[in-house]
Amino acid sequence: MSKLYIVPTPVGNLEDITLRAIRILKEVGLVLAEDTRKTGILLKHYNIENKMQSHHQHNEHQTAEIIAKRINAGETVAIVTDAGTPGISDPGFLLVRTCLEAGIEVECLPGATAFIPALVASGLPCDRFYFEGFLPHKKGRKTRLNYLAKLDQTIVLYESPFRLAKTMLQLAEALGSERKGCVSREISKIYEEHRRGTLQELANYYAEHEPKGEIVIVVGGKSDNELSSRENE
Repeated sequence: MSKLYIVPTPVGNLEDITLRAIRILKEVGLVLAEDTRKTGILLKHYNIENKMQSHHQHNEHQTAEIIAKRINAGETVAIVTDAGTPGISDPGFLLVRTCLEAGIEVECLPGATAFIPALVASGLPCDRFYFEGFLPHKKGRKTRLNYLAKLDQTIVLYESPFRLAKTMLQLAEALGSERKGCVSREISKIYEEHRRGTLQELANYYAEHEPKGEIVIVVGGKSDNELSSRENE
């Protein structure tokens, strides 16, 4: 039966892929890739010879309906992104929704994602957490920061290395300079790093040390003392 497979791919080390994912990528009729050049490296590493087609944020509105029709016609398709699980701050959601609305079966494989290793390695509570993804660049940014400041569970964000210093300073100002945090970068790569401290300490560090690579920020939730203090204001 034709269907859409959502296939997570490694965020760093190419060994971080399941045997099932490798099999699916070999068996499907088409692999949709955020960047066919990057996915090509992965497929070549595992001796997978399959057809690829670009599917990214700039063309997914045009291609989703077409792909859904191809699956309905009998083709089995897998979607991957450059790294991690499609749909998590990456293309994929629109195609999944389009397929489900068309009555197409969608199957998501478990696998790699950057924020879970960062969350667990942070040392902050991970029994309850709030995933924010990327903050708005401009409009609505302050509103989101004010909302995050009120949460009592651990907060997880993605950020570009070019905006990290500014974001850490804004987090320190909005959530409190003494709030605990951890900045993880290059998850599952050679230079993987987890830097822990208060938000102000992390803001000061990255103001002087320009980071490289993919960034995950983990911030502790509002403490009981902070909640009581805010209620008494």
